[in-house]
Amino acid sequence: MLFNSSRARFMVRLASSLLAGLYSLGAVAQAPSQTLPPEVAALLARAKVPQGAMAALVVDAAPALNGKSAPLLSYRANTAMNPASVMKLVTTYAGLELLGPSFTWNTPVYVDGTIAGGVLQGNLVIQGKGDPKLVLERLWLLLRRVQGLGIKTITGDILLDRSAFAASAQNPADFDDQPLRPYNAAPDALLINFKSVVMTFVPNLASGNASVSFEPPLAGVQAQTSVPLSAGQSGSATLAACGDYRAQLQADFSDPLRMAFNGSYPVACGEKVWAVAYADPTSYAERAVAGMWQEMGGKLGGRVREGRAAPNQTPAFELVSPPLAEVIRDINKYSNNVMAQQLFLTLSLQRSGTASNEASREEVSSWWRERFGEQDLPVLDNGSGLSRLARITPQGLARLLQTAYVSGTMPELMASLPIAGVDGTLKRSKSQLSQGWAHLKTGTLRDATALAGYVHTPSGRRLVVVAIVNHPNAPAARPALEALVDWAVKQGGR
Repeated sequence: MLFNSSRARFMVRLASSLLAGLYSLGAVAQAPSQTLPPEVAALLARAKVPQGAMAALVVDAAPALNGKSAPLLSYRANTAMNPASVMKLVTTYAGLELLGPSFTWNTPVYVDGTIAGGVLQGNLVIQGKGDPKLVLERLWLLLRRVQGLGIKTITGDILLDRSAFAASAQNPADFDDQPLRPYNAAPDALLINFKSVVMTFVPNLASGNASVSFEPPLAGVQAQTSVPLSAGQSGSATLAACGDYRAQLQADFSDPLRMAFNGSYPVACGEKVWAVAYADPTSYAERAVAGMWQEMGGKLGGRVREGRAAPNQTPAFELVSPPLAEVIRDINKYSNNVMAQQLFLTLSLQRSGTASNEASREEVSSWWRERFGEQDLPVLDNGSGLSRLARITPQGLARLLQTAYVSGTMPELMASLPIAGVDGTLKRSKSQLSQGWAHLKTGTLRDATALAGYVHTPSGRRLVVVAIVNHPNAPAARPALEALVDWAVKQGGR
């Protein structure tokens, strides 16, 4: 259900207005620091990034609750910057408000024919409606439910209806010429397993080979199931000898009909899992469904192909996704680009029945204007932050986080953010003071690095911290951003 309660809309607008007013009044009463902390400036210099390439804001999460309305730090906070994956905060909070935390995606399955003696005389239709988490085990469950209808053999075809999303010309190589990286997978109304193949390597000293398993099974694709082991010893003491095992494998995935290796696998690596995007993403869903159906003992007289569900037909059943509150944890904690894009497109799909990036940009922009006005209006691209065009100001992100903090969906949004030194993209954070105290969304591109979220202090004060660097050396500036978080922990206790 779309967010349409007039009282709820009024309360959110009121909270936004109060926060904006307090921010402005505080700025008059006590000017925030306009210079970066010395430790942050020193780390920027070490990364060879000028201070002018950074923008940051540190402010109370709920000024009205503690009477401290002036920002602790405001440095170029009105500058529009590329936030990289931090833009997912806009998409996920808009999703929570417009769809609700309990929203689910349904994937209807239709039986077009008659069933008798385990045989469907006709076609099976699977209609995608944007489920971001139709992963391998859930595809198996869908097909198992088909078999539960008494269908073991299908005389016709399995039709895949992907018409809910407008056709896209997006190519996985468009962004950074890395089409086999799973983060470049394009959205799809019937997105199966992120269009990726997951390979598991298990060394066997007795045979001198490492076995290789591939999931899901892709119909018509030959996969090399073993690779020679390279010299070395097993055991945890020699794990450092593993090195770049992916390069040593000399994988050849250029032919969509064949996945092979020309090298060897280091025995010191132990068991490893490697996920790659399939070389021909347009045929992935058809191959995955056909391969899984065959592996489950099902028979198919025709083939798996594109098709449409008949209008007004009643589905035999619908596979229901996990709720949005759970989905956004995957999106934010692990910065899953294609899941974010699926959610972004769903916003326009739920509003008008058809989905496109253009329509979703209009939907989110309209939501932003209603919540925050014209100020700090973000430049949206695909909702994931995997973009060279996306822009937002640190002040805009801070206003969003402050509004979310006093909203009913605050627990869901905060729980979706990586915790410094604990999980997600911040599991390996080297920040000392903020470990376990900061819930932050991170983002990194080759020329942008950013973080934004909530920082808790030992005194009980809670802050919003936003920091963005746009510069060719931006990834090297990550320690400077973490130092700002530590600085916020210390300052927030005063």
